[in-house]
Amino acid sequence: MNAVLSILVLASIALVAGAIVLWRRPGFRKQAVLMLVLAAVALVNVGIWTLPDASGDAPLAKVQD
Repeated sequence: MNAVLSILVLASIALVAGAIVLWRRPGFRKQAVLMLVLAAVALVNVGIWTLPDASGDAPLAKVQD
C-alpha cells in the first residue's frame, strides 16, 4: 500500500507539471484544468489514507497486508 501511495504522489506531481506545460499552449486550457483537478483528487485520496482521525489512528495503519 505504501508503494501505491508513493506512486500516486509522483503521478500527482507529474500531472501538475503537465498541466503547467499545457496551460502555456493555446487551446489546451480545459485539459490543463482537468489535470489539476485529477491531481487534487489524487492528493486528497492520499491524505484520507495517511492523515490520522480523531482517535489518532491513520486508516493506512489499520490495513493489513
